[in-house]
Amino acid sequence: MALGLLERLQEVNEQTLRVEWPKGDPITVRSLSPQQLRLSIHSAQDWFEIEGEIRVDENLMIRMQALLEEIENGDKRFIALGKDQYVALTKQLRKQLQWLATGGQFTGKGNRLRIHPLAAISLEKWKNEIGEFQADATFDAHIDRFRRVESYQPMVPSTLQTQLRPYQRDGFIWLARLAEWGVGACLADDMGLGKTIEALALILHRASQGPTLVAAPTSVCANWVFEAQRFAPTLRPIRFGIGDLGRRNDVLKALGPFDLLICSYTLLQQEAEAIKDVKFATIVLDEAQAIKNAATKRSSAAMNLNGGFRMICTGTPIENRLSELWNLFRFINPGLLGSEERFRERFVRPIEGERDPGANHVLKAIVQPFILRRTKAQVLEDLPPRTEVMRLVELSPEERALHESLRQRALERLEGTREMDRGQAHIQVLAELMKLRRCCCNPRLVVPNCGLTGSKLEAFAELVDELIDNQHKALVFSQFVDHLTLLREYLDAKGIRYQYLDGQTPAKTRQRRIDAFQNGEGDLFLISLKAGGLGLNLTAADYVIHMDPWWNPAVEDQASDRAHRIGQTRPVTVYRLVAADTIEEKIVQLHHAKRDLADSLLEGTDTAHTLTADELIDLLRNR
Repeated sequence: MALGLLERLQEVNEQTLRVEWPKGDPITVRSLSPQQLRLSIHSAQDWFEIEGEIRVDENLMIRMQALLEEIENGDKRFIALGKDQYVALTKQLRKQLQWLATGGQFTGKGNRLRIHPLAAISLEKWKNEIGEFQADATFDAHIDRFRRVESYQPMVPSTLQTQLRPYQRDGFIWLARLAEWGVGACLADDMGLGKTIEALALILHRASQGPTLVAAPTSVCANWVFEAQRFAPTLRPIRFGIGDLGRRNDVLKALGPFDLLICSYTLLQQEAEAIKDVKFATIVLDEAQAIKNAATKRSSAAMNLNGGFRMICTGTPIENRLSELWNLFRFINPGLLGSEERFRERFVRPIEGERDPGANHVLKAIVQPFILRRTKAQVLEDLPPRTEVMRLVELSPEERALHESLRQRALERLEGTREMDRGQAHIQVLAELMKLRRCCCNPRLVVPNCGLTGSKLEAFAELVDELIDNQHKALVFSQFVDHLTLLREYLDAKGIRYQYLDGQTPAKTRQRRIDAFQNGEGDLFLISLKAGGLGLNLTAADYVIHMDPWWNPAVEDQASDRAHRIGQTRPVTVYRLVAADTIEEKIVQLHHAKRDLADSLLEGTDTAHTLTADELIDLLRNR
């Protein structure tokens, strides 16, 4: 505070204000602005290296590395030069130095900072902001190529058998520009906006250059075949793994232009060695959160694919934690976010642990050119409204007693988790919370022979009666298959028609049930959250019922958007049945923080940190 006062006083004209220093040596504070920064950029193999310095006055220069080290150690505004001498960094200069400190990495070659070529694009706008900016011919050519790509205006393929909405056309052009540039893309549009159509337009645009690979969850592969046949008839969709046992290598060797190989993530992992030898013109990972975990064989199989243009489609690029984004970008633009360890150090720890807005700003600046995110509210004025209703369900005295006994027992069992390995403790806490959550759904899920009907089942029955009486159709989601089994027992007893889908439903049966529901066969569609939360078009329903809250609201939103999407003509109402005064209410309270985790990068809001085992245990305490 004292240094800040001195800085302000020195800015005031001496004739206006006289400052006296009564005792001791004088303290000087000099302000530094971007005009005193000098940068030199040159190519170094596949990267750019930056050297820099700041001129304090005619006799004093400060190496950029020294300032960046100070910035990394606390984002200081005032930096000591020596005894009683300080420099004050203006807001803009401090912001620029933090970008360099967070976005780059020193190579050990003295005062040289290494920057990824795609991140270095952001430096070009500094030319007119800093005192001196020197760059070699390679950097200038790099920027020129970027500028040419910005003005690239590809035509939507004439063979695409649909009229793209304006925002979809913009999405296609954006994808085509990145493909022309030679970099990867993350299409992160809100669920239900037609990411598949935009991807198909891009695939058609590049189809003459070679075959295309689409990897998707098993549940979504049939939809890709259907959409390709309907909207892109010049493509030859090939469902990999269907009827080709014993000749899959022949299928792969025969691939050529306009071939569209559609492969499940499971088969991608199983046939990784064979698939990686194929050179694809375009690779699309749909519902790409499937590879968010870098340690899995599925992720490894994806990283080894050989393709000219890589893109991912996902409505939830960050489902639970920031580290998931690193692996997605490792697929589309390897090296941009550095090593996983460096990413954790530069971004995960400051953003999730310390709520550092500066680190958040830098990360957003680096990834934003390669992420396209539009929400329904922004682009679909003609989409009918969606209403969210949380219906609190009061548990019976017997259910409350059971919930309380499980809660107390869980706290007793978790007493020793602080001495456990962090990962093991996390798993044990989640296991105890799982029992409580299942109890909230229906007491018979934890005590099968308790004889209790379950308050949620009763609330569900009342809601279903009301919907059917008013000629509505509803999707019903639960994350627990045995919970859906109890609902099915009730519906069977009442003679209520419904369709059903979970992870064990065969692909052909799955599609038949979807078509049947869309054609009016059944008033309800019971779906397990993980099996049917994505890739389905179920616009015959105008109501959605979530029987139990999931940790991540984005997963629930994806499920709800099976009904609230393009093609829906009626208002959609989403009900969430939540057991009052239980663990479920606390989960719902966490939803806002979980949304912020993704929005911090996609829409610029603050972020929340990932829950630790101790924080999860706090959910079990009554307070």
